[in-house]
Amino acid sequence: MPHKKPGVVANVVRGCLGNLVEWYDWFVYASFSIYFAASFFPEGNLTAQLLSTAVVFAVGFLMRPLGGWLLGLYADKFGRRSALTLSVTLMSFGSLAIALTPGYASIGLLAPVILVIARLAQGLSVGGEFGSSATYLSEIATPRQRGFYSSFQYVSITVGQLSALLVMIVMQSLLTEAQMYAWGWRVPFVLGAVAGLVVMYLRRSMVESEHFERSAGSPSRGGLRVLLREHRRQVLAVLGLAIGGTVAFYTFTSYLQKYMVNTAGIPKPTASLIGFAALFLFIFMQPVAGALSDRWGRRPVMFGFSVGGMLLTVPVMTLVGRTGNPWVAFLLMITAMIFLSGYTALSAIIKAEMFPTNVRALGVGLPHALATAVFGGLSEPIALALKQAGHESVFFWWVTGCIALTFVATLVVREPSRDSALEIDEVPVRDSVVR
Repeated sequence: MPHKKPGVVANVVRGCLGNLVEWYDWFVYASFSIYFAASFFPEGNLTAQLLSTAVVFAVGFLMRPLGGWLLGLYADKFGRRSALTLSVTLMSFGSLAIALTPGYASIGLLAPVILVIARLAQGLSVGGEFGSSATYLSEIATPRQRGFYSSFQYVSITVGQLSALLVMIVMQSLLTEAQMYAWGWRVPFVLGAVAGLVVMYLRRSMVESEHFERSAGSPSRGGLRVLLREHRRQVLAVLGLAIGGTVAFYTFTSYLQKYMVNTAGIPKPTASLIGFAALFLFIFMQPVAGALSDRWGRRPVMFGFSVGGMLLTVPVMTLVGRTGNPWVAFLLMITAMIFLSGYTALSAIIKAEMFPTNVRALGVGLPHALATAVFGGLSEPIALALKQAGHESVFFWWVTGCIALTFVATLVVREPSRDSALEIDEVPVRDSVVR
C-alpha cells in the first residue's frame, strides 16, 4: 500500500460532500415539484402547473454549460478550493430562496421570478461543480490511487440522489398530503440549504491542490481561447466520452424506472424499490472500478463500459420491457450498472488527466456540461416521444449510438503514466490524445 499524503482522505471527503449536497438539491426539485407547483404558479390545471415547473427545471439544466465555463475559469484562476466553495454557496442560495419564497397567492408574479432566479443559480452551481470537483479530486489524490479516489465523485452524486428519494419517502409517511402541499415541500429545501452552508464551511478548510499552487506563479495562461486553440483534440475527446456516458447514466439510473412502469407494467412502488436497491449497490461499484483503472489502466476499464454498453443496451432494454417479474428487472438493471460503472468511476480522472493545470477545470467542466445539458437533458424526452410514436425500440439504438461515441473517444485517449511522480502535469499536452 503506497504512503498516503497527509489529509488526502479528509480533503476527498470534503470535496465529495459538496457534490452530494448539490445533487441532493438538484433531485429534490424534480421529486417535490408535484407538491410546490401550485404555490409558484396561478391556480388552474395541475398539468399546466407541472409543465411550468418542468420548464424552469429545463432552464436550470441549460445553465450548466455557462456554469462549466465561468466556474471552470474561476477554478483555474483563483483555485479549486475557492471554486468549490462558491459552487456550494450558489446551490445553498437557490435552495434557501425556494424554501422561503411566499406563494403566488401572496406576491403574484414575483414568486415564479424568484423560482427562476434560484434555478439559474443552481444550474450554474451544478454545471461548475463537476469540472472543479473532478480537477480537485484528481490533483489531491495520491498518484497511484487517483482512479480510486476520483471514483467517489459519482458515489456522492448517487448518494445525493438516494438522499432526496429517502427524504421524500420519510416525509410522505409522516405528513398528510394536505400538509405536503401546504408547507411540507419546503422542508427538504431547508435541509439542503443548511447542509450546503455546513459544506461551505468545511470546504474553506480544504487543502488547496499542490498542482494549482505550483502553477499559480507560472506564466502559463488559461482561458477559453487558450483551451480551444491549444487543446481542441482533448475537448473533443471529453465531449465524446461524456455524450455516451451521460446518456447511459440517465437511461439506466433514472429513465429505466419509468420504463419499468410505462412499458413493463411493473407497479410504481415496486419500480421505485428496484431503483433504490440498484442505486444503492451502484455506489459500491464505483471504487471497485476506480481501483481497477489504477491497476489495469483507464482505457481498458472505459472500453469495458463502451463495448458492453454497445452490446447489451438493446437486449437489456428489450428484456426489461417484456418482463413483469421484478427480480428479473432488478438483475437486468444491475447488469447495466456494472458496465456503466466503468464510465462513472473514471469520468472525472480520465478527463482531468488530459489537460495541464492552467486549463484543467475549464477543459473538464465546459465540454462535460455541454454534453450533459444537450444529450443528457434530451434522453428522457426522446425516449417518451419515440414511445408515443410507436417506435420505442429506436431509443435503445440511439443510446447504443451515443455509447459508440464514447468507444471512439476512448480509442484516441492516451493512457496516462501511473508513476508515483505528479505525472498529470508532466505529460505533454500534445501527447494526451493519440494522433
